[in-house]
Amino acid sequence: MRDDRMGERLLGTEAKDVSSLTGKVWAESKKIWRITFPAMLARVTSFGVFVVTQAFIGHVGGTELVAYSLVQIIGMRFANGIILGMSSATETLCGQAFGAEQYHMLGIYLQRSWIINLVIATILVPVFVYTSSIFKLLGVGDEIAEAAGDIALWFIPIIYYFVFNFTIQMFLQSLLKNNIIGWLSTISLAIHVLLSWLFVYALDWGTPGAMSAMVISNWLGVIGEFVYVFGGWCESTWKGFTWDAFTNLWPVIKLFVSSGIMLCLELWYNSVLVLLAGHMTNATVAISAFSICLNISGWELMMCLGFLTGACVRVSNELGQGNAKAVVFTIEVILGTSIGIGVIRWILCLVLGRQIAYIFTSEEDIAEAVSSLPVLLAFTILLNSVQPVFSGVAVGSGRQSMVAYVNIGSYYVIGVPLGVVLAYVAKLEIQGIWIGMIVGVATQTAVLGFITYKTNWDEQVNKASERLNRCS
Repeated sequence: MRDDRMGERLLGTEAKDVSSLTGKVWAESKKIWRITFPAMLARVTSFGVFVVTQAFIGHVGGTELVAYSLVQIIGMRFANGIILGMSSATETLCGQAFGAEQYHMLGIYLQRSWIINLVIATILVPVFVYTSSIFKLLGVGDEIAEAAGDIALWFIPIIYYFVFNFTIQMFLQSLLKNNIIGWLSTISLAIHVLLSWLFVYALDWGTPGAMSAMVISNWLGVIGEFVYVFGGWCESTWKGFTWDAFTNLWPVIKLFVSSGIMLCLELWYNSVLVLLAGHMTNATVAISAFSICLNISGWELMMCLGFLTGACVRVSNELGQGNAKAVVFTIEVILGTSIGIGVIRWILCLVLGRQIAYIFTSEEDIAEAVSSLPVLLAFTILLNSVQPVFSGVAVGSGRQSMVAYVNIGSYYVIGVPLGVVLAYVAKLEIQGIWIGMIVGVATQTAVLGFITYKTNWDEQVNKASERLNRCS
């Protein structure tokens, strides 16, 4: 089906023959899940590549597990926060342009995002080249820092993978072409599991085998996305490379920067907490246990980020069309759905508890440390079902700079100081750090919820129109 028939597939207003509240909720839910499920599948499987890598490295050795955990949660979240944050501007612009039926601009916005993010990615490369020295300056032990420096070099191709993967996914989800993203990500994860087993166990390549499997499987997914975009399946939105992508960049750069700051402050929050864990009595056990719980929480969060995508696309589409009332309705339906699923996951986490740790490690002391956190982890999972929806609403309406200020106050004024006090003064160790993290996330969620509730959506419709005019 051609892209110029997208109008009938646009996630617009409710069908005219739906009059009851139940009918409206059902109609809206179908639109939401059409976006959310493939996005959820893509995020879970993409993140799963990194979790599977950690699981294989965890059975290679304890030092290697700590080194990988440090690079992934500190180094990669640093880079991921910047590139994903910058890329979220693509989500805003493409979603609103699609709602306004300015289809020709979507391909131009995609190319502009590549130009900006490729420059940023290249600037970030020295961070991974000098990871060992950076970690030593941060107080990490020499043995772990040296191992982390070797692993960090394998992540350089992943930085450039992020540039194309994030932006193409946001471009395609604006076109309601999430299915292809979900399929490609799932295939990449399956290939990664196979390659990891082959390289680590069959060929006994150890850590280099696990890291090379990660690089190959991730880039195969991006190659598939290139084939789909360039192969004629996006003909009304992708018109080929154009010099127009280099024009009128300043308004786009400003939105990209505010988007980057918003996501960086959020993703770096966990990195700061891991650094705090590195100064515990038994740093190796503390970092390993904390990173395992973060990856469990992170994998679950990837599912919740599907609702972030759903909220962003639905809100941006409706703002582009000028439907303020429809924005409010879609927020209510997405929030109710996400919380309902979050309660189920919360219960499962409380029931499973300690057993989760043995997926990632065979070290008994690390598993014991993880077992002290299941209740806190469960409440983190419950908060994860709410916070991404409000963040998605903010991204869909182009208010990333506002969220950046909220993140500073919630995470770095409240969450981190509280975690330090509880961990070192109250002697709660990693439990104290995690409590501080929960309080920070809860504060952010409450503030964003209040802002969303008080928003004048008619005013946001006008701002969306002005934004498209500036960036076109």
